[in-house]
Amino acid sequence: MTEIDDQEILKQKLADLKTEHRDLDLAIDALINSGNYSSLQLQRMKKRKLTLKDQIFKTESALLPDIIA
Repeated sequence: MTEIDDQEILKQKLADLKTEHRDLDLAIDALINSGNYSSLQLQRMKKRKLTLKDQIFKTESALLPDIIA
């Protein structure tokens, strides 16, 4: 694989992660607004959302070029 291929794969992964994060955010809001949920269910969804946020950060960092100061 070339560096360009790797960059494209990372960009697609980043887009997928952001989409999942946004969808999960909407699902959490809908769940809270419904008023019919367990705290365990909500806690698991929020934990997944934080995990996605960490993965987004790591992927974004991998996309940044290494700059030698």
